Amino acid sequence: MSRRFILMADVIKSTRMNASRLMRDFKEIASQINLQSPEAFYSPITITLGDEFQSIVHSLKSGTDAILRFEEAIINKRKDFKLRYALNFGEINTPINKQAAYGMLGPGLLETRSFLARMKDSRDRFFFRLEDPNLSEKMNMIFRLYQMVVDAWRIKDFPVIAEFLKNKDYKAVADKLKKDRSLMWKRERSLNIAAYITIKNLISKEIIPYA
Repeated sequence: MSRRFILMADVIKSTRMNASRLMRDFKEIASQINLQSPEAFYSPITITLGDEFQSIVHSLKSGTDAILRFEEAIINKRKDFKLRYALNFGEINTPINKQAAYGMLGPGLLETRSFLARMKDSRDRFFFRLEDPNLSEKMNMIFRLYQMVVDAWRIKDFPVIAEFLKNKDYKAVADKLKKDRSLMWKRERSLNIAAYITIKNLISKEIIPYA
């Protein structure tokens, strides 16, 4: 028996989407995250039910990095779906499957799946249940702020947002997209890019290092 960080997610309102396109897009991003950061996972992101994935990550940082990478990959690839995520520090009773997140048993896996199910009755897309209740509360609060920013974005804005995530200078973004600089200055503010960057920095520099 061991305690590990278990990361699961499912697609919101997947039954309303084109199933074949969703599966293709979901697999594409899951594969990308696994290839980008294999060191983050004991057991890689594995799609289990078509619209759900599970994985075992090394740490809280690995889990939050995977979440943020997934969210930004959706923007960069202009995909039209959103996920709910649950990151739980729970017990696994069987050996960790390092090839795919299949064939493992333990109360931690059941708990994480139940957290996802309960989230369907709330507006929250992110839930953390960690060993330290105070840290769990901090993570849940900061990701509510994160959600407030990103859920206001629309898919038509993703090309502009993707450029701002690569380059913080609105002038460079305007030149890259061949847009008016004044317009991009306004878009930077209306899209709350500075708030997004601040929240990411709070997660990576103020919370995670002291977790």
